[in-house]
Amino acid sequence: MTLLYSIPDCCRLLSIGRTTVYGLLQSGQLEKVKIGRRTLVTRKSALALAGLLENQEGNGC
Repeated sequence: MTLLYSIPDCCRLLSIGRTTVYGLLQSGQLEKVKIGRRTLVTRKSALALAGLLENQEGNGC
């Protein structure tokens, strides 16, 4: 299970553009983790934004 997504992976997961992802990061709707120069998006915030978190937690996945 992936805990962090790169920006391109997050774009594919949410079907949105890179600029939109950075805007969501800046507004605080997505949580980020910086590792060196890389910006990574937390799995929890990406799934919560997509509305999938509630379904996954309920299924024990």
